[in-house]
Amino acid sequence: MESVSLFIPCTVDLFLPHIGEATVSLLRRVGVNPIYHREQTCCGQPAINAGYRELAKKAAKHFIQVFGDDEKVVSPSGSCVGMVKVHYPELLAEEPSWRRRAEELSLRVYELSQYLVDVLNVENVGASFEGKVAYHESCHLLRCLGISEQPKKLITAVKGTQLVPLNAADVCCGFGGEFALDYPDISESMLRDKVGNYLSSGADVLLLCEPGCLLNIGGFLSRNFPGKKVMHLASFL
Repeated sequence: MESVSLFIPCTVDLFLPHIGEATVSLLRRVGVNPIYHREQTCCGQPAINAGYRELAKKAAKHFIQVFGDDEKVVSPSGSCVGMVKVHYPELLAEEPSWRRRAEELSLRVYELSQYLVDVLNVENVGASFEGKVAYHESCHLLRCLGISEQPKKLITAVKGTQLVPLNAADVCCGFGGEFALDYPDISESMLRDKVGNYLSSGADVLLLCEPGCLLNIGGFLSRNFPGKKVMHLASFL
């Protein structure tokens, strides 16, 4: 049985623990043994987004120390994976030994759907759902990691599920971390557009792979359209 290290981001740990539990169950179902390092902490993404580069470097070095010897690291968050794979080498560019370690680790860190489809060559995980679903292309997955087809392959393999088109699926939901705090009016306008497209799609459930987007869209739905659901792909599968 293959073993992988499980990286659980802050938003999942603090607000959405069911996504972490679903990730563990899903990995075990496909024959993978998830290992959890209790000493793991934030990847540093909030710090670097807010301009605190030294704090982000400290978090990055801790992450590298915790996960640096692992053969594979898997996470249910595209933005956190993007932080490690893309931004760690840039962040640590002036410290050659740390940059080398960051670059080596970046090759072994995977977003969950990417790991299932590209590494394990698994698309059908034995799930079933009778209904229509739409898929939101979270910014970091699509633009930072180039992940788009992998989630859709997993979704279309679910028995009884119809994947329906979502208008402007690749447009940001308005979260963007610091963006939603700095520009709340613009953020909410973008969010209203995203939810409107979801409602127009006729889907029973909106699926995505990013915990931040889930908090953003889910909060709006709970306040305005409590009968409509948004789910992380791990929970759906």
